[in-house]
Amino acid sequence: MNNCTVNINNNYEEKYGWNVKIDSINETNIGLSENTINEISKIKNENKENKWINEFRLKSLKHFQERKMPTWGGNLSNINFNNIIYYKKFVDKKDNWNKLPIKIKETFDKLGIPEAEKNILAGTSAQFDSEIVYHKIREDLKKQGVIFVDPDEGLQKYPHIFKKYFGTVVPYSDNKFAALNSAVFSGGSFIYIPKNVEVKMPLQAYFRINSENIGQFERTLIIADEGSKVHYIEGCTASVYSKDSLHSAIVEIIALPNSHVRYTTLQNWSKNVYNLVTKRAVAYENAIVEWVDANIGSSLTMKYPSVIMKGEGAKADILSVAFAGKNQHQDTGAKVIHLASNTTSKITAKSVSKDGGKTTYRGKLYVPKKSDNVKSSVRCDALLLDEISKTDTYPYNNIENNNAVITHEATVGKIGEEELFYLRSRGLTEEMALNMIVTGFFDVFAKEIPLEYAIEFNRLIQLEMIGAVG
Repeated sequence: MNNCTVNINNNYEEKYGWNVKIDSINETNIGLSENTINEISKIKNENKENKWINEFRLKSLKHFQERKMPTWGGNLSNINFNNIIYYKKFVDKKDNWNKLPIKIKETFDKLGIPEAEKNILAGTSAQFDSEIVYHKIREDLKKQGVIFVDPDEGLQKYPHIFKKYFGTVVPYSDNKFAALNSAVFSGGSFIYIPKNVEVKMPLQAYFRINSENIGQFERTLIIADEGSKVHYIEGCTASVYSKDSLHSAIVEIIALPNSHVRYTTLQNWSKNVYNLVTKRAVAYENAIVEWVDANIGSSLTMKYPSVIMKGEGAKADILSVAFAGKNQHQDTGAKVIHLASNTTSKITAKSVSKDGGKTTYRGKLYVPKKSDNVKSSVRCDALLLDEISKTDTYPYNNIENNNAVITHEATVGKIGEEELFYLRSRGLTEEMALNMIVTGFFDVFAKEIPLEYAIEFNRLIQLEMIGAVG
């Protein structure tokens, strides 16, 4: 896959940070109010048959306005909610790549979306600021009953499924930014996999922030019915501006009995983006949920993929990696909640900090008294590349059942002189040696994703490592 292909001799701005000038066809005024919400609902025709969505949005806005900003995690004091554009649309959704406006088409061509779709994807969505501009799914999956659309189409065509599950895993009252997303959400994915259907190739969505001081608020809802299997991959980039942008998404996954859902994220935001995301799954009897999450770029990321195991035999596997450079804070981690017996979970978190960057692991593990024979392992590894970078670990383990088997390991390390000497004695430069060590440190992530994505991930790490020597 070449959706973010980079030349490691260039920086982010040259490869991803450019923007295109194109007129919008719908756009709300700057700032957030009831008028903003009503305008979004009007554009989306939510004031008629789907009036309940407009009511949901207004209720969410009220909660957002009343709820205080979080005082933990990263520094959120520079976010000015009155200086953000909350909705911007450029074109109606197309199912033919060549029908897109040339500037939008060229944007995604540069990022490699058409090539990825041809080679390894079962279905693709591409979002440009607030709306999906291109979407396609293979015909054989349609015939099997697989639904892969944006939330607007999901609401209109499949209201019996959409309304049943929407907002049930992440309610609008969950946190301040969940309330914000619930008020202004637009774009994203609505996916339903029928019973015993296996989608053998990944579904992908790609999110691009193009405009200045924009907010992107996609919403993803995945329902895997009994015995089904699906792998969903998302990629993210943004243009570079002097003003900050805000990305605040919600992902809800419902894994019904014996289903298997893997959700992979390769995030590569520009460093003027605040990335504040709520991702949560519910796993029923013998269901498996896997989060595979890479956090590169952004000014601040706060993201903690979670799995609530409600059914006996459910499994959760969360792999989170993060890279923080100068003026970056990656506050990431995971949450696992064992609400049923004989459930298992595994959390692996790895982070690298350089040039004064900061990484934070923030995790939660809960086993109530009623849940017997629970097994869980947590491992956090951090690598510091210099004396001015920082890493913190905040695990919270609440174990009420004495039969639970819990392991927790955490390490913080630096690259040793002996390692560098050994590699340089084999003919590598210091920069090549550092790249090899960091790439190897993240190898646990690269092994878990398709080859095309692994190549891309390693290129992104090499891009971040530029300037690590000297």
